[in-house]
Amino acid sequence: MSKSLYETLGVSQNASADEIKKAYRRLARKYHPDINKEAGAEDKFKEINAAYEILSDEQKRKQYDLHGDSMFGGQNFHDFASAQGGADLNDILRNIFGGGFGGFGSFGGFGSNRSGGFGGFGGQQAPDLDINAKITIPFETAILGGKHKLSYNGETFDIKIPAGINQGEKMRIKGKGRQYRGEKGDMFLSVDVTPSPVYKREGINLERSFDIPLKTALFGGKVKIPTFEKEVTMKIAQDTKQGQKFRLKGYGAVNRKTGEKGDMYVSANIILPKIDNLSAELKNLIKNELAGDIDA
Repeated sequence: MSKSLYETLGVSQNASADEIKKAYRRLARKYHPDINKEAGAEDKFKEINAAYEILSDEQKRKQYDLHGDSMFGGQNFHDFASAQGGADLNDILRNIFGGGFGGFGSFGGFGSNRSGGFGGFGGQQAPDLDINAKITIPFETAILGGKHKLSYNGETFDIKIPAGINQGEKMRIKGKGRQYRGEKGDMFLSVDVTPSPVYKREGINLERSFDIPLKTALFGGKVKIPTFEKEVTMKIAQDTKQGQKFRLKGYGAVNRKTGEKGDMYVSANIILPKIDNLSAELKNLIKNELAGDIDA
């Protein structure tokens, strides 16, 4: 027995209600007249809406599963819809299946605030329940991940920020969009990361500077470098130059796809002592030792 309504939505006859809804929303976005200006898109959109109206209703789906395309005179649904010659498809299907059918003939703006603030998909029939929003998270949260509190439509909830997320990335929060007739849309978040006064990020690598005393730069020693994970003790060789870079392997951000950890590159900022804090003897010694450099 032919059952072309399932073909219209591109799902199997054993598809779950959730699979049917997902297929419908994908196709409705593709063929919505506000988006798709090709010839025939509007008719295709009406067919998709009609198929979903039937298959998303438990009683109507049972009727159709029992009788199949014989309910359309043995034609597949596309041919049946095309053969109506401009007649109101809603009224025809209402006579066949009974009950109410949403309007397929007028179209609100896709993603707009028409149709009661939900957006288009044919007026009352299938509002766009997804919403888009923007969140700002601290630099540290972008590197380490963690929870972020969000409020929308009178509800406050925590969302999980994955470690290593980048500026401008999108996050999908399922079931936190608009609600309509028992269905819930999703929330799509664009992530804005607060700049760090200390760190610069290049992909999964981090850069920062660190202060070292002149004595350590001249004669070598050890310094402690804060990282997002722990404080690291780093050995400094003698005669370290201003701006010289050191690599701390594995202390950068994580690549969310591969799990690879980046590195942290730290550059030396040599702190000179205040000349007034030096003894007269030391100042004279420095002057004498650097005399050649001064004369040059």
